[in-house]
Amino acid sequence: MIVGIPKEIAVSRAADEKRVSLSPAAVGELTGNGISVVVEKSAGEGAHFSDDQYRQAGAAIVYSKEEAYRRADLVLKVQVPQEEEWPFLKENHLLMGFLLLGVAPRPLIQLILDRNITAIGMELFVTEDGSHPVQRAMSKIAGKMAPQIAGRLLQSNNRMGRGILLGGVEGVPPADVVILGSGTLGTNAAKSFAGLGATVYVMDKDFRRLEQVSKETGDRAVTLLYSQSNLEKLTRFADVLICSVQIPGERAPVLVTREMVRGMKPGSVLIDFSVDHGGVSETTRLTPTEDMAYIQENVTHFAVPNVPSWVARTASHVLSNALLSYLPSICHAGVPRAFRDSDEIRPGVCTYRGYVTSAHLPENLGKGFRAIESLL
Repeated sequence: MIVGIPKEIAVSRAADEKRVSLSPAAVGELTGNGISVVVEKSAGEGAHFSDDQYRQAGAAIVYSKEEAYRRADLVLKVQVPQEEEWPFLKENHLLMGFLLLGVAPRPLIQLILDRNITAIGMELFVTEDGSHPVQRAMSKIAGKMAPQIAGRLLQSNNRMGRGILLGGVEGVPPADVVILGSGTLGTNAAKSFAGLGATVYVMDKDFRRLEQVSKETGDRAVTLLYSQSNLEKLTRFADVLICSVQIPGERAPVLVTREMVRGMKPGSVLIDFSVDHGGVSETTRLTPTEDMAYIQENVTHFAVPNVPSWVARTASHVLSNALLSYLPSICHAGVPRAFRDSDEIRPGVCTYRGYVTSAHLPENLGKGFRAIESLL
């Protein structure tokens, strides 16, 4: 099997995608195991990986996006293919990446089904404990980045920043940070904010997750069970509101109303990390860069997708480490056997042989819905 790595293109109206699906070191692991890899020229430049590094790792460098697709049996991407890439998808391709097909354009899904492409959404891989290992890797990065984003937006040199230091100083209280959602992103954000000395509140409907947050923050975060009334109370005094609610494969629920945002302090900050999944706040709109943070209801909004791409080298290494747990078995065993043998991979199979195999997609497309187990 040949693995193809095209250079990423920015998702429509989103930040430039600088990550690459595999680092040279990870490519070397594959080629060392007899797996052929083709890499589009400059695919790694956003993460400062050179073509020569990929050559030394045993990859072949190709000079067009079309060739990276056409020569590959398995196309490995970070983001879903953009419209200009759709013509390069060929019959019976394997396509793997953060596909988010539940919110992808309907014509792309139809094309994938018409061409019998096996689409594997790696954000849907599930481990025995119910966690999503590949998505978790990126969420951890975004959570750790939350304080540096919030800190900049609170500064007085921001258009409406409140001029608050997250951790405060002697005699002056720190910022109040409210985190909605205690998954991987929310937990890592809580640890990072608490480590800087901010006063942190974390809300979730899952009591066990809240217990884990308390454990991981050393009881430095106040935890509350989610309710609309609790959320209304917290938003009124929050200097920073972090939205990190995600349901893999589905649109995020809208929990923060415009009225809640209107009741927040002027110059406070709302960061909606769920924007990739549609956003948690009624006032969220997709913005491509931090420079395009916008003001609504006197609150600074940050709704930039692909935040881990801002630390592309780190993110690409982390993603590569996660994928190396799955790629050798897919490449060596072949699709049917790899899917049968791996309880972790199977939930990520969204389409197979023209059938919809994921509950996150409409059942009336292609040949209709079939459970992946029945097709293997």
